[in-house]
Amino acid sequence: MTETLIWTVVALVFIGVYLSWTAGRLDRLHTRIDAARAALDAQLLRRASVTQELATSGVLDPAASIVLYEAAHAARQAEEDHREVAESELSQALRAVFGEPEQVELVREAPGGEEAAGELAAAVRRVPMARRFHNDAVRAARALRRHRTVRWFRLAGHAPFPMAFEMDDEPPVALADRPS
Repeated sequence: MTETLIWTVVALVFIGVYLSWTAGRLDRLHTRIDAARAALDAQLLRRASVTQELATSGVLDPAASIVLYEAAHAARQAEEDHREVAESELSQALRAVFGEPEQVELVREAPGGEEAAGELAAAVRRVPMARRFHNDAVRAARALRRHRTVRWFRLAGHAPFPMAFEMDDEPPVALADRPS
């Protein structure tokens, strides 16, 4: 009888430690998602800001300036529900304006254009990386939340189900190939 009680207590302690470890791991994944989302938001804001700066600098022709400025402004002002679409539209506008290497060369030749083109190229390259980090963290948290143990014992608490950030982040070829 005593031996059964001891083994029962040991089993309960083991289960408690496992559940605690799993809940801690899930909490760390949610923290990682929050940090990755903040980094993604910063990179998206940087890309939109650099695009707006370039659009208002007078380096581009007026039509390209208007297209870029409006897309960047819409991306910066978009509500959370429409943010993925607005950011995708900014990516499309960047590809439309900087689809040809000649356009990038024209920007580079203008006064201050070399620095602006380099800054935009760096911002455009960082967005897919930040999005990938965020989506990887989301994928890991979703995988853990799908386990029966997590669902049965409600180890996720009241944390919202993590959502991936899906957008068109393909950089213009002429900007993606530029060294930083």
